[in-house]
Amino acid sequence: MRVTLIGLNYKPEVTGIAPYTADAAEGLTERGYEVHVVTGFPHYPQWIADPRYAGSTISEVVDGVPVVRHRHYVPDSMTVTQRTHLEMSFGGRVVRSHLPSADVVVCVSPALVSTGLIFARLKAQLIRPALGVWVQDLYSRGVIETGTLHGPSATATSNLESGILRAADGIAVIHKRFSNHAIDHLGVAEHKVSVIPNWTHMPAAPPMDRDHARDLLGWSRTDVIALHAGNMGLKQGLENVVDAARESDRLGGPVKFVLMGDGNQREHLEDRGKDVRSLTFVRSLPEKEFRAALAAADVLLVNELPEVAEMSVPSKLTSYFGSGSPVLAATAAGSVTDQEIRAAGAGIRIDPAQPAALVRAVAELAAHPEYADSLAQSGLEYVRRSMSREVAIDRLETWLQQLSRAHRNRFRTASNAGLGV
Repeated sequence: MRVTLIGLNYKPEVTGIAPYTADAAEGLTERGYEVHVVTGFPHYPQWIADPRYAGSTISEVVDGVPVVRHRHYVPDSMTVTQRTHLEMSFGGRVVRSHLPSADVVVCVSPALVSTGLIFARLKAQLIRPALGVWVQDLYSRGVIETGTLHGPSATATSNLESGILRAADGIAVIHKRFSNHAIDHLGVAEHKVSVIPNWTHMPAAPPMDRDHARDLLGWSRTDVIALHAGNMGLKQGLENVVDAARESDRLGGPVKFVLMGDGNQREHLEDRGKDVRSLTFVRSLPEKEFRAALAAADVLLVNELPEVAEMSVPSKLTSYFGSGSPVLAATAAGSVTDQEIRAAGAGIRIDPAQPAALVRAVAELAAHPEYADSLAQSGLEYVRRSMSREVAIDRLETWLQQLSRAHRNRFRTASNAGLGV
């Protein structure tokens, strides 16, 4: 089968959606599929175009997978207008380009607007491939939960997402709650929806000793360290972590907070925390050092805005659960994040936007190492049991076969009726 994956993000980006798309492409290639990737220029999570990539279009082979990259607009801040400009610039480049011949085309969302443009082009063909959408985030929930849009604008976004997802031959979502929303609120037919949870994309390796990890990074062995690793965007609400570090200062610094990664809110957060002694910012790290940072932390943080409940599953959880460190989530009760952490038994939840409570919870976990270790071990077992890359590629393969088979059947039915497709 010939499969084309289209999405904004791919290697060498190391966080967010890119590792999953790359894993899927490589895993399917290993199984004999003819896979091509159409993607953007690396820019995430720093939101700056990678200077190592020049020109307007690049064709390369990345770990055995043919990849075509199209240059696109990269915003310096993330308003709705700029996000739309980003996706339209990428989608416009894709639809004007030559796409590889494929039996199935899968668009990764985000980017939703790009997906709409690509679908419009492909559906205009007399004979077209099967069309799928791999949903990593829900736009219609995101604009509401982050407060980005309200009223008619939010309704219009929901209608756009509904129209694009219903136009697909099938969609894959990463959580059952996404499936429920797609069916109940976006009008996607139930038979078109498959649930394919994300997996751990870090190669299997035994957890690193904490003292050794701290020595590798130059971190103090005696500090209590709470680490947030990954994107620093709006939905993370990381002002809460900055304010918790300020509270730790007031208490004499019992907890040191580390914000590691990048994102469109990093500069704002650095400015907010410039006088906070218990707060450190670290840029994204290569794999070995990233693993060390996860192992070095007493507690791994997930922080979300109070309103965030349904829009996304934090990609960092797949790395956190396999790290050997416990997870602390400042998130709304009953949120998708809360549900995932309870399913794994890998951590605890506290209410979001409560800086003093965050300091207390980190200190409490660090003060009870046996309990913290039991949470970490539950996370490791959950990864082994439920987050295998091979199981995920099995599910993707099954979904692609279903997409192709259903599309061929519809094509034959339409052709026999003289209707076209």
